[in-house]
Amino acid sequence: MKTLSWNVYEVTTMETSINGVMFRGRLRKLGLMNEVDILTENASDKDNCVRFALLNECKLNLFTEYISSIAPDSKIELVLEKVSNPVLSKLKVNIEDRYNL
Repeated sequence: MKTLSWNVYEVTTMETSINGVMFRGRLRKLGLMNEVDILTENASDKDNCVRFALLNECKLNLFTEYISSIAPDSKIELVLEKVSNPVLSKLKVNIEDRYNL
């Protein structure tokens, strides 16, 4: 069986706080209400940054529109494409050749 491939996006803002304000939970709820698989996590390697991952890129607009409505100064950027089992808190963890088994 092949693993699922996720696209990882990064949300940052200049002034609006997106940490400690239920931002991740709201993205999760939006996904649940629209039957979209989403992963979301605070970045530990960047300030005021939240990352989310989607399986289905055609649903990206749903999230970008919502994020823009609650954080008008947000910037949403694709940071990784087609990653299996992504770690969202630190992007460097997704570099597979860093690890040996």
